Amino acid sequence: MIDTEIIKIAADDKFNGLLDISNYKATQKNRICGDKIKIEIIKEKNRIKIMRYETESCIFCQATASLLSKKINLFHIDKIIKDVTLLKKTMKSKNKLLPKKFAIFKKLINYKNINRYDCIMLPFIALIKALKL
Repeated sequence: MIDTEIIKIAADDKFNGLLDISNYKATQKNRICGDKIKIEIIKEKNRIKIMRYETESCIFCQATASLLSKKINLFHIDKIIKDVTLLKKTMKSKNKLLPKKFAIFKKLINYKNINRYDCIMLPFIALIKALKL
């Protein structure tokens, strides 16, 4: 059964809907389940100012996209690859704890959701693709 908090996170769609106002865009599809996400970002210097998204996906991908768009300021462009790698390792490990700055993702990025790994990581992969990193 899906945690009701994950459903609430996914329902917060403040940044859902593309505005076509960015030069940084990406579409990513999960080959395993068919989830699809489109993102656009606006950046200033070494920071992402805004991330917007549209999905045709499961609740896990929607929740991740919602949180990522709300907390995009946690990610510095020059450290995104390192941060996403850390999040991937945390999710795949039974005993690894999320760093404090990523605590907002704890309902999604944890070992109990390992079977939804590709769904949860899809927005992060799209972000890296959009930035051409």
